[in-house]
Amino acid sequence: MINKPVYREFDRSRLQLQPLAQRQHKLDLSILLPLERRHYFGPDYQVLAERLLSARENRRAAILMMGAHVIRSGVQTYLIDLMERGLISALAMNGAGIIHDYELALIGATTECVERYISNGQFGFWQETGRLNSLVSEAARAEKGLGEAVGEMIETGDFPHRQISLAAAAWRLGIPLTVHVGIGQDIIHQHPDCDGAAFGACSYRDFLRFAAELERLEKGVVMNFGSAVMAPEVYLKALAMVRNVAHQRQEQVADFTTLVADLPQLPGDYHSEPRTDDPAYYFRPWKTMLVRTVKDGGRSIYLQGRHAETIPTLWSAIGALEDQMKGESHDLAGSQPSASTSA
Repeated sequence: MINKPVYREFDRSRLQLQPLAQRQHKLDLSILLPLERRHYFGPDYQVLAERLLSARENRRAAILMMGAHVIRSGVQTYLIDLMERGLISALAMNGAGIIHDYELALIGATTECVERYISNGQFGFWQETGRLNSLVSEAARAEKGLGEAVGEMIETGDFPHRQISLAAAAWRLGIPLTVHVGIGQDIIHQHPDCDGAAFGACSYRDFLRFAAELERLEKGVVMNFGSAVMAPEVYLKALAMVRNVAHQRQEQVADFTTLVADLPQLPGDYHSEPRTDDPAYYFRPWKTMLVRTVKDGGRSIYLQGRHAETIPTLWSAIGALEDQMKGESHDLAGSQPSASTSA
């Protein structure tokens, strides 16, 4: 007879939380960048601007996936403006992203010093941030997505800085915000009231919503700013689902544009996959988003740089192209012969 093993579990009832007012924050509203046009952008930015404007015109997907550092770079006003103008049709982030967005909207500050608070075990144990756990439990019962629930709470609740919240903007505009959580990776998972099943239900619902948006990817765009694992992996699995169904219908999802914007310096020929003995092989955005998933007719672009530069530059390239198109339209209208008024 085999004895059933006994496993120990951590008793969370022993944990203590402190108010956010006692936390020293590394970032506040001073990180926010004002909307300002950049006057130089390379050809890749121009191509991407063309693809995004085409996606908007043809009602194709224009998905922006992001790591949490995008929020910490202060580009919220640029992203919200792009959402309001219909140039982002869906937004995807990890669990840390939604926490930063929530804290900034609530108190105008975010990000603690890990080195300071991990020493005494206080890292992550903040009362107000933990309210997200109650929200997620309620959202699971109401069969809501995680991004949907947080966006609705910020937009309709008592949040003094809701105007800079990506979640609130997405909910207000009816744009899917999908939050892809890895259990155990976020500070609120440490809290006594965290319900892992609720997070799983809400985040999986977001994954299905992401996949549904990906069904409009043909002739569209999917962008990844600074997510080394979540974005390429979620995108890869959702694309497999979408192509599975498309193949049954004798359709294809192949002609689209992918963007990766990050800090690593890739070689000029990044359209070829790195060798398996090259450490860069394990930089998933490269092989997944820039090579493998676009080899059947798509196009990929890599932009190296910090988010505080790449996102404002892309926003500027789009604005410049729109100005050019308006100018050409005005010139064309002015060149038309006027109707004759003679009898």
